[in-house]
Amino acid sequence: MKKNRTSLISLLVAAASIITAIIVTAAGVETHATFWALVPPIAAIGLALLTKEVYSSLFIGIVIGAIFACNGSFPTAVDYVVSNGFITAISDTSGIFLFLVILGVIVALITKAGGSAAFGRWAATHIKTRVGAQLATFALGILIFIDDYFNCLTVGSVMLPVTDGHRVSRAKLSYLIDATAAPICMIAPISSWAAAVATYSEGTGMSGIRLFVKAIPYNFYSLLTFVFILAIVLMKADFGPMAKHEKNAVEKGDLFSTEERVETPDMSVNPKGRVPDLVLPIVALIAISVFALIYTGGFFGTDPEYAGKFVEAFSNTDVNVGLPWGALLALILIVAYLICRKLINFKDAMACIPQGFIAMVPAITILTMATSLKNISNDLLGSASYVEALMKNAAPGLAKFLPAVIFLVACLLAFATGTSWGTFGILIPIVCNMFDPSNPLLYIGMSACLAGAVCGDHCSPISDTTIMSSAGARCVHVLHVSTQLPYVLSVAAVSFICFIAAGFIQNAIICLLFGTIMILAALFFLRLILKTTTEEPKSNKN
Repeated sequence: MKKNRTSLISLLVAAASIITAIIVTAAGVETHATFWALVPPIAAIGLALLTKEVYSSLFIGIVIGAIFACNGSFPTAVDYVVSNGFITAISDTSGIFLFLVILGVIVALITKAGGSAAFGRWAATHIKTRVGAQLATFALGILIFIDDYFNCLTVGSVMLPVTDGHRVSRAKLSYLIDATAAPICMIAPISSWAAAVATYSEGTGMSGIRLFVKAIPYNFYSLLTFVFILAIVLMKADFGPMAKHEKNAVEKGDLFSTEERVETPDMSVNPKGRVPDLVLPIVALIAISVFALIYTGGFFGTDPEYAGKFVEAFSNTDVNVGLPWGALLALILIVAYLICRKLINFKDAMACIPQGFIAMVPAITILTMATSLKNISNDLLGSASYVEALMKNAAPGLAKFLPAVIFLVACLLAFATGTSWGTFGILIPIVCNMFDPSNPLLYIGMSACLAGAVCGDHCSPISDTTIMSSAGARCVHVLHVSTQLPYVLSVAAVSFICFIAAGFIQNAIICLLFGTIMILAALFFLRLILKTTTEEPKSNKN
């Protein structure tokens, strides 16, 4: 009965949203570069959280955006959904799609060869507690700082059997993956994210990499997220919906706590696999991906301007080309290695191709629809122009409060659009024009922009990184979003206060210490008030 009532309410909300869009359009209300430009993603996010069903929610958001943009022409609205939405989205992200499929195939190959099972056996003798399993996941996430997509799927595939064995819920695993992927890329000078920031900073009269490096100490959200993860793991201080999932995982062995679940597909595994059969392919994938990224950036002379310049070439790279380029080459070498090791034969290797593709279909579908929604909201409705105007109007008179304002605006924009890179593109030039290059507030403002973009992206249901984290942990996507939201908002609130303080103090260490104390104190009192801790299962205790 409750499920039917929820479905009816969801249907009514969806119908009301579309009818409202039709009325607004028929009334001739200006929707371009106004608040209405943010309504489609807001509607999609709200429906996703309400219905727990992401596909229909994203589609309704796309339809609302198309109705706003079509000026009352139904055929034009359909054309916008198909052409400007789905077809353009597939074209824009085709390289990432290929990268996802290849990663899915590599994961299937390593699993088939017994590498993942061997790592699970090794972990069973070396990682003996839930805390250890979570810390190992965190550590691996920190080590893979090249790219967030690569991070999400690699950490998920490697740590899934370990965390499952120690009864860590899929919701917690997906949070650990998501909370390390983008934040570590955002403070690593050698990453695809640093390259993106450098690119968006061109034309501002300043070195993009120099700006990025100077902004790292003030990136409170990324740094305090790591503090938060360590605190909740070591203090066993889970709260909100996550506490329920962790309790069910420990006491009942239920890793999902819902009827809907994403199970790991059954696959015959070679018992002769060893830990190096997982480690070597992963290392090869990382090394070749780095090589591919700097190659496409011109490091090896393909672009004379960047020849022999590692950092510059990395900032010039095209991730949509470099990552699939590297992954494809790594796949060929991994297949050859596993066949030479006689862990799989050629027929088994080829059978892993459709298996890997099938495993990535949900992520690819959500990513396509999320990108379609972004395209319609940004390109047709001008949401970026609306936010830019808001920022310029808010700047006068705020002075030292500007970093906090920039952080808040970046959070909201990234949450509504689901893209941190898009947020960079909109806000970085504005931030650079707000401050004199000699003013320390420039670096604090840049940090606020980057931190806010990561924060909003982190908790947005339509974010590609959030989608990848769900895929990597094999967790129901909306479940991942709803369980991690209280954690993200907690760190965001502390970060906002730190950015207010930074505008006056302009000392990163003092602000970080202040933020760390606030997080630890809040978790301590929450643990005391709620009187809930996630204990180790008896079978996993020493």
